[in-house]
Amino acid sequence: MIVVRRARLSDAAGIAAVHVSAWRSTYPGILPDAFLSGLSVVRQAAYYEAAISAGIGVHVVTASGLDVPARPPSIAAPARVVGFVTADSARGSGSGLADGEIETLYVLDDWRERGLGRRLMRTAAGHLAGMGCRSALVWVLRDNPSRWFYQRLGGRPMAESTLRFAGVNLIQLAFVWDPIERLLQASAQAS
Repeated sequence: MIVVRRARLSDAAGIAAVHVSAWRSTYPGILPDAFLSGLSVVRQAAYYEAAISAGIGVHVVTASGLDVPARPPSIAAPARVVGFVTADSARGSGSGLADGEIETLYVLDDWRERGLGRRLMRTAAGHLAGMGCRSALVWVLRDNPSRWFYQRLGGRPMAESTLRFAGVNLIQLAFVWDPIERLLQASAQAS
């Protein structure tokens, strides 16, 4: 069974594992290999524990039952975090472009192309709308091969900036949904 829900503190390690795995599969050739190999699930788990405790809009998609790989009958397969999204008020330069920001969205490689990213985006947009946000944005590295996903959901590229991260200069694009209902409708139609 696939479930999208608000993250719990007990999800932090699963979220961190998805984060590290997604970065290692998405960013080779974009971020330095040494940086990617040095990513730590333990450090990321601490970060996500703090975010969940602070009330940041962290949502997970979990898989259980027949949706997870087979195990011996004597071992119950617990729900497994296979993707997550974080959303909150727009930060920094994004605050002039939109009210709310989808800060992260990652789904494990084996779980892509199943509509989970769209479900997470819809959940994030609903969370932001519930906070009173009338518009939303997401910053995406220009070289991220998944940036097309945001365009398919109706995100309009509205800004570009250079970011220094892990010792390299990276160009990032801001995709904006204004009004936020455009994202809610697009993610519902595409599901």
